[in-house]
Amino acid sequence: MKAVWLENGQVSLRDVPVPDVPPGEALVRVALAGICSTDHGLIRGMYPFTGIPGHEFVGRVEIGPPELTGRRVVGVISASCHACPTCRAGRTSHCPHRNVLGIEQRNGVFAEYTTLPVRNLYSVPESVPGEVAVFVEPLAAALEVAEQVHIRPTDRVLLVGAGKLGQLLARVLWLGGCDLTVVTRSEHTIRRLPSGIHTLTAEAVPAAAFDIVVECTGNAGGFAIARRAVRPAGTLVLKSTHERQTPFDLTMAVVDELTVIGSRCGPFSPAIRMLEDGRVDPSGLIDHTISLEDALEALEVSQQPGVCKVLVRCAP
Repeated sequence: MKAVWLENGQVSLRDVPVPDVPPGEALVRVALAGICSTDHGLIRGMYPFTGIPGHEFVGRVEIGPPELTGRRVVGVISASCHACPTCRAGRTSHCPHRNVLGIEQRNGVFAEYTTLPVRNLYSVPESVPGEVAVFVEPLAAALEVAEQVHIRPTDRVLLVGAGKLGQLLARVLWLGGCDLTVVTRSEHTIRRLPSGIHTLTAEAVPAAAFDIVVECTGNAGGFAIARRAVRPAGTLVLKSTHERQTPFDLTMAVVDELTVIGSRCGPFSPAIRMLEDGRVDPSGLIDHTISLEDALEALEVSQQPGVCKVLVRCAP
């Protein structure tokens, strides 16, 4: 099969064997895969990884249990042991023995086929277009913020960063009815946001004015804006991983009695429901759909200014 291969910071398109299917897992023919910032972080060396990158996908089960074979599915990216104390306590995404699709010790989805544990797979109704279903994983990550933080309609919420994940976060937060402001200066970004959301440039963000601030840039500049904007006794949610060390004044965090929350993966079932009933429509975020044969070009295009989401079509 064809696949994108990452090794020592270099990506190439290779012919590799179709993966074997371990016990308890399923073989999925990948239809569409989404390129996200984590994929580029891996290429730049954020984490050591050799293999097939990519973790956002929708596909169809070719080998698996009868109830799933032939079904269209998406998948939770962390493959956990489900036996250790962490897993038994319900924190499977933090399993110390986990591997992660296209990120850590498990080949990903920039390929014709991939494998995942059956328990990681979720069926997607055929009524949901593939170009929408491929957003289940990042939308679930956006929903995790509301799982972790009680956001009231009266809360002033600031979202710093409105890129690929930030656009989904804006939609999720906006649905909750809070007083939402998004930090951006890009007209491309503003045009993609739901109508009615307030926007500010970085320079115009008032200090200590927001009850909840969600940092979604993954860079030190964005974090500095977020830290300055959160009020004393407020909540700072860190939604993006940072490739470099970011300064953080812990003394003032103590003085201000901040609540700081890291936020990662989220719930798939509500994400699927929201896409199925149209409460979130991410189709306007897609700028290009490019075939697997041209996946290296797709990776380059996805980094161009003004481009939000690029999809890789891996199979019909």
